[in-house]
Amino acid sequence: MSMVWSTTKLKGLECIAPLVQSVEETPEPIATEVCGTIPTWIRGSLLRNGPGKFEFGNQYYNHWFDGMAMLHQFKIEDGKVTYRSRFLQSDAYKKNSERDRIMVSEFGTVAMPDPCKNFFLRFLSRFEMIEATDNASVSFVKYKGDCFVSTETNYMYRVDPESLETQNKVDWTKFIAVNMATAHPHTEPDGTSYNMGNSYGRKGALYNIIKVPPMKNNPEETLEGAKVLCSIVPADKARPSYYHSFAMSENYVVFIEQPIKMDLLKIVTAKLRGKGISEGVYWDPKQDTVFHLVEKHTGQTSSVKFHTKALSVFHQINAYEEDGFLMLDMCCSDNGEAINNYLIQNLRKSGEALDQVYNTMYRAFPRRFVLPLNVTNDTPTGVNLNTRPASSATSFKTAKDKVVCKFEDLHGEDLYEYGGLEFPQINYSKFNTRPYRYFYGCGFRHLVGDSLLKIDLEGKKVKVWYQKGLFPSEPVFVPSPDAVEEDDGVILSVVVTPTEDKSTFLLVLDAKTWEELGRAEVPVNIPYGFHGTFNPTA
Repeated sequence: MSMVWSTTKLKGLECIAPLVQSVEETPEPIATEVCGTIPTWIRGSLLRNGPGKFEFGNQYYNHWFDGMAMLHQFKIEDGKVTYRSRFLQSDAYKKNSERDRIMVSEFGTVAMPDPCKNFFLRFLSRFEMIEATDNASVSFVKYKGDCFVSTETNYMYRVDPESLETQNKVDWTKFIAVNMATAHPHTEPDGTSYNMGNSYGRKGALYNIIKVPPMKNNPEETLEGAKVLCSIVPADKARPSYYHSFAMSENYVVFIEQPIKMDLLKIVTAKLRGKGISEGVYWDPKQDTVFHLVEKHTGQTSSVKFHTKALSVFHQINAYEEDGFLMLDMCCSDNGEAINNYLIQNLRKSGEALDQVYNTMYRAFPRRFVLPLNVTNDTPTGVNLNTRPASSATSFKTAKDKVVCKFEDLHGEDLYEYGGLEFPQINYSKFNTRPYRYFYGCGFRHLVGDSLLKIDLEGKKVKVWYQKGLFPSEPVFVPSPDAVEEDDGVILSVVVTPTEDKSTFLLVLDAKTWEELGRAEVPVNIPYGFHGTFNPTA
């Protein structure tokens, strides 16, 4: 049953075109109307990031990832909520706005040569490399206690979490030898951060594990002291894997080399051919997915490689070590073509055309791999090395330094009804890298999330929040101040609807009971976004 497209073919999907339309910013805080009750112990801001502008003049972006970054803040205090939003003042946004045309290429859209240049200059400009964009539209992240917005290039921006004002542009390449970094770093309890980024040099492509220290030596500092912990050589240097995130346990960073490949030659020549970088990203189901383990404290890469069948992964759930095993939990799909399906024209379809886009896409499901940590030359082949009781995952040593793994599902049959699960979140501050019981996410009975799900790993039971016509964002867990149990706290999610104008709201669920506590209605339109974080009031 694991090889699933959409478990049931769906018909009559609601058009969500309004959720991918450009909106105006709301730079000054506006009040919201609270229905129900928002607990007074919640003090801080839900910060969200995602695309908010999809065209300049008569030029339109092609891919959902291309839209200009819009930052949102829902500030919660004494049971009341205010809302504000601002466009990130990136160089891309400013150049595009100044000329009212797309001047900077994005993932799926190439900036065409400026018609004001003479023919010879236009011709030459096609031979330039596509410059990396600084449109940091994916997530809010923290390094050394400061707030940054990030995408998947070498650029980030430090932003003021109170005013959402853009502060300074930060370039990873000025600090360490990487050409990009993911928008999903992991953070230790002491504030030390880990990330991953590729480098492209004379030796071809390398995957690099990055470590950023927890503290600043002066207020102006950003990534000073960052270092490359280790580098991993791709299976094919001309076609490294695309990755959106990575996993981290107490002692290991786990890099997942998946068969979503980047054809570097196609990417380098994209501008010449008038194509976006996305044209060079493709799915190769003939390749295995390989897990690489890196010891965090020494930077040593394990010689043992863990193989599984072709899978695509955007987001990890958690990873932890116990009894000589590393449990690796993530949302996986059996097909990696989704990244190329999220074209804005697909998201704006309606009727049968929309149903067809959805029904040809594979859903993502939460799965666990169990990796044995003590594999040596003496470890026998042909024996399932996963001896954990009640775990159906398998790990077989098949050759020296090679272990072949099969996952176990972290869900029951009922999750197929909800379209699988993505945008996973946990009680991160207390349970990341540790044994845990609960995770949260969005159900996907549409191209964007249409329900909020809570999964209890004891019994793999699911709780669901769903209201027809409403589309909730990634659920962010906020622990209550006197929390005893893992799910003592609330879930925050921004809910949008395509059918009513200016009817967005911040939803607050009791994380334990999954009952709605309250909602804060805000009279604005917000496009469906990507990731967010809760920033507590100091």
